[in-house]
Amino acid sequence: MSMSEAETQLGQSQALDELKALRSSIDNIDAALIHMLAERFKCTQKVGVLKATNDLPPADPAREKIQIERLRQLAGDANLDPDFAEKFLNFIVHEVIRHHEAIAAEAGN
Repeated sequence: MSMSEAETQLGQSQALDELKALRSSIDNIDAALIHMLAERFKCTQKVGVLKATNDLPPADPAREKIQIERLRQLAGDANLDPDFAEKFLNFIVHEVIRHHEAIAAEAGN
């Protein structure tokens, strides 16, 4: 085996080790995201019950607008595409509103 081949194999081995470590971190982050979303939905379910039992509307467009602006700013500060952050929040808000509407329907509102 030539020196160049040995160096290539060493480089590939190091790259594979780094890839494995990065993937492990990604897996941990994915798990944390899922747990954080689950916790967020526990809170929003309680908000839905509170709204339903107090005859409040399932959606709050004024708050949603403020949250979108806030998350776009946070995304920009974190070097994350603000459009992506807005799409992500809109997806979550849509799901939350769907839950709130179901809770309201069950409560008879």
